[in-house]
Amino acid sequence: MWSNHCRQSFTDGCQKLIEESVVINMELFLNFPLWAALAAIFFAQFVKVPINFIATRKLDWSLLTSTGGMPSSHSAAVTALSTGVALDAGLDSMAFAISAMFAIITMFDATGVRRQAGEQAIVLNQLVTDFNKIMVEAKMWPKKPEQEKRKELKELLGHKPIEVLFGGLTGVFLTLLLHYFVSL
Repeated sequence: MWSNHCRQSFTDGCQKLIEESVVINMELFLNFPLWAALAAIFFAQFVKVPINFIATRKLDWSLLTSTGGMPSSHSAAVTALSTGVALDAGLDSMAFAISAMFAIITMFDATGVRRQAGEQAIVLNQLVTDFNKIMVEAKMWPKKPEQEKRKELKELLGHKPIEVLFGGLTGVFLTLLLHYFVSL
């Protein structure tokens, strides 16, 4: 049995918690570096489709959700994040130092380990293709498209340095453009 005072204190505490939660949630919508990074990811992923079409004359919508390719959406995201933090908190802030180091490590990894894994996938896929050709000749098995016979390893895991560079530039320029329009 709660007294009226206890009930009122509990109710007031719950109301204060709800109000603080709403303020925190609203602050999320005002987090410019976060929104700039998300916009950079979506822009970089979308622009891969027309860039690939110009290069290959093939329209490939699967690039919207794939890794690798021009420009690097990871690089665009981390540079947009760092640029947004620099604009909001300043170049001398702890937040900028953290985001800049995060960007450097992410972009280095994209051209290093992930790229090497992609190159190994190319070699392994070629081995599988060669093995399948031998099997076709040896057993005369029914003709099927190669894609139905096996699943290939993902070859576009990492990025060429130029893809990382353009991803980074995409993130910086898109963030500066967004900051200009938000500041109007």
